[in-house]
Amino acid sequence: MQRSNTAQFKLRAAARLAAVLALGGYGAAAHAQSSVTLYGLIDTAIRYTTHANAAGDDKIQMANGGLSESNWGMLGAEDLGGGNRAIFQLENRFFPNTGVSDPGYPFFNTAYVGLQSSTLGRLTLGRQTNPLADAVLKTYVTNSWLPTVYQFRPEVGMAQGVWTSNMAKYIARWKDVTFEVSYAFGGQAGSFGAGSQFGASLAYIPQWPLRLAAGYLDARDAVNSSAHFKAWTAGAAYTLAETTVNFGWAMNRQDAGFLGNMPNGPYTPAQLTALKFNTFSSREMFFGGLTQLVGDNTHLSANVWRTLQDGKAQSGDGNATQFQVLADYNLSRATDVYAEVDYSLYRGGLVGAQMQGFVGASAAAGTTQLGMMMGLRHMF
Repeated sequence: MQRSNTAQFKLRAAARLAAVLALGGYGAAAHAQSSVTLYGLIDTAIRYTTHANAAGDDKIQMANGGLSESNWGMLGAEDLGGGNRAIFQLENRFFPNTGVSDPGYPFFNTAYVGLQSSTLGRLTLGRQTNPLADAVLKTYVTNSWLPTVYQFRPEVGMAQGVWTSNMAKYIARWKDVTFEVSYAFGGQAGSFGAGSQFGASLAYIPQWPLRLAAGYLDARDAVNSSAHFKAWTAGAAYTLAETTVNFGWAMNRQDAGFLGNMPNGPYTPAQLTALKFNTFSSREMFFGGLTQLVGDNTHLSANVWRTLQDGKAQSGDGNATQFQVLADYNLSRATDVYAEVDYSLYRGGLVGAQMQGFVGASAAAGTTQLGMMMGLRHMF
């Protein structure tokens, strides 16, 4: 997550530490001794949604999440001396309305171990966020003060699921520049590259207001290893006093022979088909937003996303425009209440596609959709 000029833009307590480690910000989280930290976040909301099924019915529910995905986890670090540490993280994501683990993720959605050096960088092995997602989350993500991926953040769907299994990731820093590179092993006998993923990103995050980043991912189909699913992103954010403006661009492109066999996630071929995620040859998104800090405790924001899609067949051609306004109030350093409204228009091949920004069934059952929610979030 990005730093800010105001205390309200800084993540608090253990949740701040969790985000820093999970997104590769190793420099700010150094400890002089070995430790294990338990952290978590619980967020739930009452949500009203129009056109919630194919019949066009409305729905009101206690949502399985709100502005943030509920999670709990453990962070560990052992001081090896000489500025070196052994580190690990385990994190589970769950639905507070029912208490079950989120079925869209493995039980430990984050699970890695690694080594971190004050001079040589950081190497981690396991399931973790990919470099393209890191680039966005550290710099120009919408509603940047929120600590996790959440229910209505469409740009995260352009990052091939955000988390990748079987990944080796290296992060190096030089002054204000962070470089990441990763390789996720496909594990297919007889074909080293089948099912693999390569990623890289570059982020410029100085202490002054402007932040810039770009990232790239290339996943290969595990069955048809010559077919690729590629993703690019670039963007910037600028903070002036209590106002932040962000803008981003993302592109997904699939080869005609890409079948959706991705052993490192995020979806099975059946899920990809149900969510219309493998029906496009290219999907391009432009997004931007404005966030205003009012006083010491209130964030107000407005965001827009525009998506253009070329299908593998003409029936897959389509577009989508999504809008959101949000108010978030800090009751304390760890507890927030909020109200949110979102409105979406879907056309052509994007009707029924998964565009809401979380792993799960699509909410886009019609050509238009209105969502409203009020919720409560607590971090520990």
